[in-house]
Amino acid sequence: MSEEAEILQDEPQEELYERKSFSVDKGQEPMRIDKWVQMRLENASRNKVQQAIDAGFLTVNGQQVKNNYKIKPGDELLLMSLVNPEYTEIKPEPISLNIVYEDDAIMVLNKPANMVVHPGVGNYTGTLLNGVAYYLQQNQPGLTDEELPRYGLVHRIDKNTTGLIVLAKTASAAAHLAKQFFNHTVQRKYTALVWGNIEEDKGTINAHIARHKRFRKMFDAYPDGDHGKHAITHYRVLERMNYVTLVECILETGRTHQIRVHMRYIGHTLFNDWEYGGDKILKGTVFTKYKQFVDNCFAICPRCALHAKTLGFKHPVTGKEMFFESELPPDISAVIEKWRNYVQHKQLPLE
Repeated sequence: MSEEAEILQDEPQEELYERKSFSVDKGQEPMRIDKWVQMRLENASRNKVQQAIDAGFLTVNGQQVKNNYKIKPGDELLLMSLVNPEYTEIKPEPISLNIVYEDDAIMVLNKPANMVVHPGVGNYTGTLLNGVAYYLQQNQPGLTDEELPRYGLVHRIDKNTTGLIVLAKTASAAAHLAKQFFNHTVQRKYTALVWGNIEEDKGTINAHIARHKRFRKMFDAYPDGDHGKHAITHYRVLERMNYVTLVECILETGRTHQIRVHMRYIGHTLFNDWEYGGDKILKGTVFTKYKQFVDNCFAICPRCALHAKTLGFKHPVTGKEMFFESELPPDISAVIEKWRNYVQHKQLPLE
């Protein structure tokens, strides 16, 4: 029996599902698939495996099967499973949610800045999922903690990134959405304000992403070799303001900090991205009036200037193409307008 884990466990990503493949040996005798899979997964209960099969997270030769399916030699199994299950409990909390769309299968929300998506080390409360759990319980009286759809999160965005995120309300919807994210068929466009004048109108950044070799909370780009995970970001210039540029970024893959790392890699760190040095003046001579202007911009947008603006996918039940768009939040809009006025009415300092 051979097993291939296609996503490394110790490197988180925006998509929260990994894909594992299994090949059944030629000498394998018939056996129920739920039992066979359970024997090959660490800490997996028979019940959890059965739930995964029922939800469509496990396919055999590309087809969904039932729990009583008997495996046979040569079968190729593909299992989608949750990556980084850092949280084991979601405490419902009354947190304000900006719900853009909702039906029986999915929820699309517009996440504000300074909100973590799911509980984890150091952030057990106040997260988006804590608010969703409370919302679901209020709308479905009698819903127990065990019945809350922890599996509903199929991707995430950073704490200080604003914008659109989709959650599944059923296991089957989660499986369907997870496959779309894994196969890179989900349409995602981000708007970012970056330091410097990007000369090309558009381009593609192709560089692996992995944890920084010195600073473990950061990530870095590795263009040569196989270190890290394959990552591709397409970008298009929306507006140039001499010392900052407004860009649209389209994700082909979804790695943690992908846009932030890739833009820094090409020399255009996101504006006020303190983790990657964007909270310093990276373009322009530091003199009193200009420095004061930039500090004022940092105060207006006290975070990384990144917004998940559009999200498109196929509805997991109807198959209908769904598309959502979110306006830029006030802090990013305000800092863009401030830069526009500055370059229009004042001469920027020469380097």
